[in-house]
Amino acid sequence: MEQIFYILPRGLAIGMLISAPMGPIGMLVIQRTLGKGRWPGFFTGMGAGLSDLIYCLLTGFGLSFMTEFIDRHQLLLQLVGSIVLAIFGLYLFRKNPTRSLKAPDVKATNYWSDFVTGFLLTFSNPLILFFIIGLFARFAFILPEFHPYHHIVAYTAIFGGALLWWWGVTTLVHRLGRRINVRSLKLINRIIGILLIGMAAVGLVMAVYDLLSQ
Repeated sequence: MEQIFYILPRGLAIGMLISAPMGPIGMLVIQRTLGKGRWPGFFTGMGAGLSDLIYCLLTGFGLSFMTEFIDRHQLLLQLVGSIVLAIFGLYLFRKNPTRSLKAPDVKATNYWSDFVTGFLLTFSNPLILFFIIGLFARFAFILPEFHPYHHIVAYTAIFGGALLWWWGVTTLVHRLGRRINVRSLKLINRIIGILLIGMAAVGLVMAVYDLLSQ
């Protein structure tokens, strides 16, 4: 039971952090929420969450072959993962969220279309794997002693974190309506970037301290 309490908050945090950056999928979710309503936006985010979950499974499956290496070099991986988070946080802080946005198809007439387009738009960006690897390493999310049911809980928590994020985004956008603008998206990215850099700084300090104390 102790490991379940170890997994759940980390899985939820990873799911939310993967979904949080306001890139093309965030813009599409906001556009659909404003133009078509809360549920089309949420189902678009749900499709994105499923895509992120698949990339997390690929990452975890790959890392499962390296459990002995992870166990031996956990501090080094935490150090590298923190650096990756810091770089990504700086990138988000400086990024204009509208630059990478392609003209989305907002003519979908059912939730299935919203779901599929959200999935495909997110799945078309495999570079998210590097961010996921950084998060997994930073949170020491895949442990050698995990049993199959631990993995089920872990990936369910990641998907749950993504759904919580998109539920919150669509709820907020639905209530604020047209007051959401590009400046708001930039502010969101900068806040997320600062949080990631802060997490990375804590991870770096802890990793360096542990390495020096060995």
